[in-house]
Amino acid sequence: MRALGIGLIGTGFMGRAHALAFNNARAVFDLPCQLTLAALADADTERAQRCASAWGFARAHGDWQQLIDDPQVDLVAITTPNHLHYPMAMAALAAGKAVYCEKPLATSLQQADAMRRAAREAGVVTRVGYNYQHNPMIILAQQMIEAGELGQIISFQGEFSEDFMADPVSPWSWRCEVEHAGGALADLGSHLLAMARYLVGDVSKVCADSQTVHGQRPASPGSAEWRSIAVDDQVQALLRFANGARGTLSSSWLKHGYKNHLSFEISGTRGTLAFDQERLNELRLFRTGDPGFQRLLAGPALPGYAAFSPAAGHQLGYNELKTLEVQELIMALAGQGAAGTDFEAAWEVERLAAAIRIAAREERWVNLNEV
Repeated sequence: MRALGIGLIGTGFMGRAHALAFNNARAVFDLPCQLTLAALADADTERAQRCASAWGFARAHGDWQQLIDDPQVDLVAITTPNHLHYPMAMAALAAGKAVYCEKPLATSLQQADAMRRAAREAGVVTRVGYNYQHNPMIILAQQMIEAGELGQIISFQGEFSEDFMADPVSPWSWRCEVEHAGGALADLGSHLLAMARYLVGDVSKVCADSQTVHGQRPASPGSAEWRSIAVDDQVQALLRFANGARGTLSSSWLKHGYKNHLSFEISGTRGTLAFDQERLNELRLFRTGDPGFQRLLAGPALPGYAAFSPAAGHQLGYNELKTLEVQELIMALAGQGAAGTDFEAAWEVERLAAAIRIAAREERWVNLNEV
């Protein structure tokens, strides 16, 4: 069995999620590769060493370039702030290594384009962390739509809202920097854009509006210094899909009471499907002639669910979705699948986000072929 060395850059929330996913994938799935946790890197060398020891990585580096140069590393997982995705991924691709990068792919469409071209030239597997698409219930929804159970798709209504920036005195962070691809659209909306494309198809035209509600935030917790904010706090968009369907999109990180409200309703000529990530083990289905919506509950009839539990109603969570994403990645590296979001598909998401920003700025409909 081929050995595959994993190198992880970053030790924050997403770094920990990746570490758990790699460990869980080894325990849950019969993988075609033997995973070895080869190295972990963080700018804080002491933290890198502490996390490497706790998470089972063989070595720790205080410099991410050292991890990429490490001959034991075959796959580079990038979980750093957005502005570091480009230099790290480009260095890994130049070294001929596979790349697993968190979303959004880059801080500009130009960077994303360079990354997809470099990946194509390197001929390596790439994946971007749109892990919500690996939910067995989302895969079921896609299969139902593809099979025509809803008839011709006519509308997509999607929202991704949270409230972690709702407090106007929440301090500034890198998410507040335009140069770091900050804002609600990049941080939350990109997931929803990827989901819309996965379930309904390509978008051909957009119109949008965005707003910065809190134009200043404290420079740090309790600081008397305030910093100006220019990124969007909330975004609304109208979508026209290439297949003729129409759509709406809303994303906000100011919406009180919501924690992970990635939700959608997809309607066709024969029915409607509804989903909410805060209830990620459920779909609601209405078909013509039904007395009302049915509640479809995840269970072992779905392979991704069955890998974790033999009984319905026992619930998957965020870390299981990340583990399923890692499984798909490993299968792709072994030449046994291509269901995930690679750099090419992630560039399409960034292109759609760029069109939405142009539409909001210029207050007009924007064709995707303009971008």
